[in-house]
Amino acid sequence: MDNPQNNSTLQTNNEPTLRDQIEIYLRHWPWFAIAVLLTLSIAYIYLRYTTPFFQSTTSIIIKDSQGRGAASELAAFESIGLISGMNSNSIENEIEILRSRRLLRNVVNELNLNIRYFREGKIRTSELFLNKPFEVKILDKNNEESFPNYQLQIKIISSETFQFIDEGNNITINGGFGDKIELPYGDITVIPNPIVLESVIKEANYTIQVLLSDPERVVSYYRGAIQVVPVVKNSSVIQLTLNDPLKDKAESILNELINQYNKDAIEDRNTVATNTAKFIEDRLEIITKELDSVETDKVIFKQENKLTDIESEAQLFLESASELNKRQLDLNTQMSLVENIINYLTEDDLTALLPSNLGISQDGLQGLIQNYNQLVLERNKLLRNATEQNPVVINLANQINQLKGNVLRSLNNVKSSLDTSLRDLRRQEGVFGSKITQVPDNEKEFRNIIRQQNIKETLYLFLLQKREETALSLAVTAPKAKIVDLANSSNSPVSPKPNIILLAALLLGLLIPFLIIYLNQLLNNKVSNRKDLERLAPNITLIGEVPTLPKREEYLIQKNDTSMLAESFRILRTNLQYIFANKQLTDKSKTIFVTSTVKGEGKTITSVNLALTLSNVGKKVILVGTDLRNPQLHRLIQNLNSKRGVTDYLVQPETMLSELIQTSPSHKNLDIIFSGHIPPNPAELLLNDRVSVLFEKLKQQYDYVIVDTAPSMMVTDTLLINKYADITLYIIRSNYTEKRLIEFPVDCVEDGKLHGVYFILNDVNMSNFGYYGNKYGYAYGVEKKGFLKRIFKF
Repeated sequence: MDNPQNNSTLQTNNEPTLRDQIEIYLRHWPWFAIAVLLTLSIAYIYLRYTTPFFQSTTSIIIKDSQGRGAASELAAFESIGLISGMNSNSIENEIEILRSRRLLRNVVNELNLNIRYFREGKIRTSELFLNKPFEVKILDKNNEESFPNYQLQIKIISSETFQFIDEGNNITINGGFGDKIELPYGDITVIPNPIVLESVIKEANYTIQVLLSDPERVVSYYRGAIQVVPVVKNSSVIQLTLNDPLKDKAESILNELINQYNKDAIEDRNTVATNTAKFIEDRLEIITKELDSVETDKVIFKQENKLTDIESEAQLFLESASELNKRQLDLNTQMSLVENIINYLTEDDLTALLPSNLGISQDGLQGLIQNYNQLVLERNKLLRNATEQNPVVINLANQINQLKGNVLRSLNNVKSSLDTSLRDLRRQEGVFGSKITQVPDNEKEFRNIIRQQNIKETLYLFLLQKREETALSLAVTAPKAKIVDLANSSNSPVSPKPNIILLAALLLGLLIPFLIIYLNQLLNNKVSNRKDLERLAPNITLIGEVPTLPKREEYLIQKNDTSMLAESFRILRTNLQYIFANKQLTDKSKTIFVTSTVKGEGKTITSVNLALTLSNVGKKVILVGTDLRNPQLHRLIQNLNSKRGVTDYLVQPETMLSELIQTSPSHKNLDIIFSGHIPPNPAELLLNDRVSVLFEKLKQQYDYVIVDTAPSMMVTDTLLINKYADITLYIIRSNYTEKRLIEFPVDCVEDGKLHGVYFILNDVNMSNFGYYGNKYGYAYGVEKKGFLKRIFKF
């Protein structure tokens, strides 16, 4: 035990340190060991008997819809503006299709997932899928009856027979594979799997448990179990994941789901393609009739207008009209010349010459004009040398006149011919002009017919092309989803994960005792050890700790006692000697009051053991009981008369002190005065003047006066007589006294109601004993505890 003078060096911090907190948990390490062992054992059993789940994954890429599916068929009409926006896939839509109940229902029906097979093993019941010896087929379901919610049993008897057992309906049927079995909820048959059946038939009583489920419930389960997510955002690659105890079952489900997805997409595309082909055929039939009608109209139009080629004929009409214009101009020119010559000839001038080579095409006219001009020239030549009366001149004049008449007749004939030709040209000009006027109308009407013909021909050829494309799309059945990776399962289970389960068990094993200890510390409002006292009342010195007494161990100190109890009081005795030395009371009688806050904290037993410890060293000690209300001293010290005591001394002045003092039968240096009768007014009684006389006489006769007082907070008795105490030992019981009650002795010391107060911590657990707990032990006086008590301690 440390010297109380050094306590101040240990009270440097009123708050618990981190090390203090850690030591609280380290002190209970067996709790952690047992909890970890227990949780790890539970985890091992859980892993041993829990069915593991494996993760199966597959990934697919959704092909671009261009050239496939409904969008590709309807894209045939995008180029003519009938529809738009149908050539792109939405990955979210495809994910919803993959998760649709319709596709999953097809998967369930295809793989018969609503019928499950189980084989009971030594450790756990395992499900069978591909390696089942037979397969149950539902021939006819009775919709009025639901499937049983328990497992049916099929026991294989031979390679051809089996026994069917329905315990719920009390049905037992011996049948053969392939036979029809009539049950309340439907008709079934059992189809053998020869390869597996041959390997298991040698086992006796080989029984398979069969569970029939509603397909819709199975669809709902797998709709929630199958995860469909894109591998990368905005990517067309989709990953499908399924966790299941059977790898082959999960892989088959995922592969079949992709197969059903492709099959559904192909059926959709073929449906659209078939409808598109039918639509194209109908349109082709209509367009063929319309095209034939347009061509017939073209033929009729040409026949009615006597046309072969409107453009060529129009060109020909224009050329003919131009030629007529040229001829008409030429004839008008000749007509004008002819008229001029006729006018010229009508004059009587025989000397004038007629123009020649004027382009008049009349035969012989040009010769007559030349002859005329030659006669005129000869006459004019003769007139230079002769007169007009000259016979030769006259003869020439007659010839000229005669020839002029011939020329006039010829010119009149030419004029008549030209006039006839002009009239004919004007008529022809009218005809060609009428035809040229009709060309635009004919051309407009003909172009309209040609336009209709071209439209019908273009649409006809387009539909022929699309019909071939649709036929090709029907012939080519490319899947919509391309498998990137086939379904593959993980080698190690994803649930439960042994590493995570064991780690969680380890952490839980550490956490449970930690929480228990933490909550115990958090909810604990009791003083547990000396550090609690030093934090709550740093100004009051703790001078002793009394350990917890084991059951069946003597609670009073004996002579030559080497127990921990005896050693704790020897330490207390030593500390008291230091205190008395400091107070210079070494050679004087010492009065020690022993009190507590409330009853039950061990003040009486502490008083008795302190008195016994002091008497064992040869000191004259008297133990006085002043708890007049609830005396307990007589319970500890028996074989003595406890009826008379302090009360009698204070009430009866004639009573002598020597009459009340009794000597302990086992300790000759220890005398005892009991409290005596319980008075009706103990507080008033303790104010009697005989109290001071009592303590004065006792101090004269004894080295130590040990006073067992009443609890200080419950009654005022101790406070009334505390002035007679040299020191007051204030008892605090570990794990009993509430921390809030420590305020009472602190306030009493500050107010001067209690004098020379020192704490004694009673009933201290060995783990909380002293500054070091039970870290350091000694060879004797070791506390013996049971196994559980040594482990579960606070």
